Amino acid sequence: MQNYDKIILGGGCFWCIEAVFCDIKGVISSISGYANGQTLNPTYKQVCGGDTGHNEVVEITYDSSIINLSEILEIFWHLHDPTTLNRQGADVGSQYRSAIYYTNQEDLETVLKSKVELEKSGDYSDPIVTEIEPLDVFYKAEDYHQNYFKNNPNQGYCQVVINPKIAKLRQKYLNKIKE
Repeated sequence: MQNYDKIILGGGCFWCIEAVFCDIKGVISSISGYANGQTLNPTYKQVCGGDTGHNEVVEITYDSSIINLSEILEIFWHLHDPTTLNRQGADVGSQYRSAIYYTNQEDLETVLKSKVELEKSGDYSDPIVTEIEPLDVFYKAEDYHQNYFKNNPNQGYCQVVINPKIAKLRQKYLNKIKE
């Protein structure tokens, strides 16, 4: 049995992050869910209320012999705005905060190095506000949130918000897209 690695990423609505990463070579799965927070087994409605402390995230399971964490983070940094606090576009609230939740010291070091490289790159003029914390808990979101983009490609949010992210991914990271 292959031993895969995981990282938990929050960058606004989990539908966007999941849709992007499910198309990346080496990503085994991207599961929408909720991270950290105080409420046990939160529902989407509870998380959207903003009172649970949870963040909409995606648990990315990947084969590090095909794609490494630094490459995943590079894609993540460029497919959302890590400079906006508790917001991504029209999605506003702490549940949409930019975040990386790690599970071991090695991943933390990779995340911090990646953030420093991003700051030095000048890609963003505003400070990076991405929350970097150890993963406390991850809850899988309700089934209707899984593979949302693939299951609802004609839905308005998918057309207006997710499609441009997919187009950006294909333009910048064509060599990392699954065939």
